[in-house]
Amino acid sequence: MRAGYRTIIGAALCMALGFAGCASTGTSYMYKNYTVADGSAVAGEGRTVLFQGNPLVLAGAGIKVGDTLREVTLTQTDLSPVSITDTKGKGKVRIISVVPSLDTPVCEEQTHYLSEKNKGLDKMVELVTVSVDTPFAQKRFAKEAHIGNVTFLSDYKDAEFGKAYGLFIKGPHILARTIMVIDANNTVRHLQVTPELVQLPDMDKAFAVAKSLITAG
Repeated sequence: MRAGYRTIIGAALCMALGFAGCASTGTSYMYKNYTVADGSAVAGEGRTVLFQGNPLVLAGAGIKVGDTLREVTLTQTDLSPVSITDTKGKGKVRIISVVPSLDTPVCEEQTHYLSEKNKGLDKMVELVTVSVDTPFAQKRFAKEAHIGNVTFLSDYKDAEFGKAYGLFIKGPHILARTIMVIDANNTVRHLQVTPELVQLPDMDKAFAVAKSLITAG
């Protein structure tokens, strides 16, 4: 991809994802009719996702269903470090929702959906959101959105998580939109990387997989 083209796409992406703003106002969240992605992109070095039809290249080692969750350090909202394999839900089923930035409409809806539409799974599994937003921004978002049942983890330092899972987009320094379900043994049992960044992952399918793991257990 030519440098000039990358710059144009990066600027457009930052405009769309970076300056859209958080719509939460402390009242009940108003869901919008965003498109749910059909199928999944492949994570890993050189693979691509789309932003409004334009390709963006992923960086880092890929992850797929059947792989074991990889050790990588993220930052919690209190600024303390934690490994993704050692969060408070260790030993339980976990749903990990990866978003480019919480201060954007689609990411906001994805996070509200995780928190509010999980059909009671939050009582049995750990719900996790990972983004490159700073821990301060994540804490502010959670407070303003009245979300208390989601663990927020920041990959803001060196995008270690994104690179370890092949979900890092170098140009705008964001993560590809992803939903994954991890079983009690830290094995990836469901993974969807949305092929188009402005579309939502199929959250209900992820919830169904998580519920089946709990039932089987």
